[in-house]
Amino acid sequence: MSNKIFTQDEIEILSSNKYVKHVSVKGITYTDEFKRLFIAENEKGKFPTVIFKECGFDLDILGLDRVRSCGKRWRATYREDGILGLQDTRIENSGRPREKDLTLEEKYEHLMAQNKLLKAENELLKKPRYVRKEDGKEEVRLVAEQKFQLIRAIVIKNKLKNMISYLCKISKVSRSGYYNYFSLKSQKTREKRDVKDESVRDIILKAFNFKRRKKGARQIKMTLQGQFGIIYNLKRIRRIMKKYDIVCPIRKSNPYRRMMKATQEHTVLPNLLNRQFKQNIPGKVLLTDITYLFYGNGRKAYLSTVKDGSTNEILAYHLSDRLTLDIATDTVHKLANNRQVGLAKDAFIHSDQGSHYTSPVFQALVKSYNLYQSMSRRGNCWDNAPQESFFGHFKDEAYIKPCQSLCELEQEIDEYMTYYNNYRYQWGLNKMTPVQYRDHLLKTA
Repeated sequence: MSNKIFTQDEIEILSSNKYVKHVSVKGITYTDEFKRLFIAENEKGKFPTVIFKECGFDLDILGLDRVRSCGKRWRATYREDGILGLQDTRIENSGRPREKDLTLEEKYEHLMAQNKLLKAENELLKKPRYVRKEDGKEEVRLVAEQKFQLIRAIVIKNKLKNMISYLCKISKVSRSGYYNYFSLKSQKTREKRDVKDESVRDIILKAFNFKRRKKGARQIKMTLQGQFGIIYNLKRIRRIMKKYDIVCPIRKSNPYRRMMKATQEHTVLPNLLNRQFKQNIPGKVLLTDITYLFYGNGRKAYLSTVKDGSTNEILAYHLSDRLTLDIATDTVHKLANNRQVGLAKDAFIHSDQGSHYTSPVFQALVKSYNLYQSMSRRGNCWDNAPQESFFGHFKDEAYIKPCQSLCELEQEIDEYMTYYNNYRYQWGLNKMTPVQYRDHLLKTA
């Protein structure tokens, strides 16, 4: 017998064949007529696969193992017992009574029970659980645990003990699963698991709120391992977060447009980087950009940063309340004067085609520090994706809006940059912080 499991679509296709009596997830029952036809055609020299195909069966659905095993079994039965041995006598010999037609009273009781179940299910769906489908979309669906509780409530409320099997059937859950869920052993197991999950939840919350920066599951896993020496499976962390509604900040796209494009008198330089961000050489690929920050009561500031493409470390940054050329040039000055930053040979700074970076003043400054310059293609944010990604994470995790003054905002940014470089573990950096990964690359160079 084949171990192939039929899908719902395959069951429907097989059921439409006139030679099929019944199809389940694991098995298929053929008609006696087909068995006789198979023996007759096989005696003429036809192969089993040919006979099945001529009778309208899809061999890709059935599988060759199932076809061969059926042919072998039917031939052996025919040799031993003849045509009568091919007849399906399981119903007659099972000892079970045949299904009887329901009376009007029984049909009425079933309809009433189904109606009560649907009403209770609609009430439960007011607090739905979302399940992600294969195409990435989400739909409202009751899980088995909720259905068991729902059936139990209906049975107790309406005194429908004799309807448990029927309610399980229309709810598409197993009757044995229902009884097992409410068994004393299962309840004790769930209680023990809940106690254990609560202790794990408390540990996860410590990592979730570490350094006052909320994190997602992967950040929590790396923080637990790096700061607390605790190793949890990523699936376990996600399960606990889902169970106790621990939600990480939602990444939102930046709603603001890019800065004005370079004027004709400015110079646009070629793209030397070509998206080769990870060159495993600290201080070689320098990514820069400027972003808007809204804080306080509608106040606006601007942040310019320089990020190491290989280590993701923020090497220099400058905050200003004005979007002048100084915000870009001051950032480069800070980069050059940072003694902790060691620039590699042939290092270059990569940016978009904003007016600050196409400016002759900025380009002359970059050359004076013996740096090359590269630019993204026009209107292509992917050419500077790591820098854009940093701004997204920064705006999600830093407490920008509560700041009431530029001084408070600058202090918050200083704290965040220290956290980001030294304490924020990253999955793509072998679960290290940017500073740890920089030291790792220098040691292995």
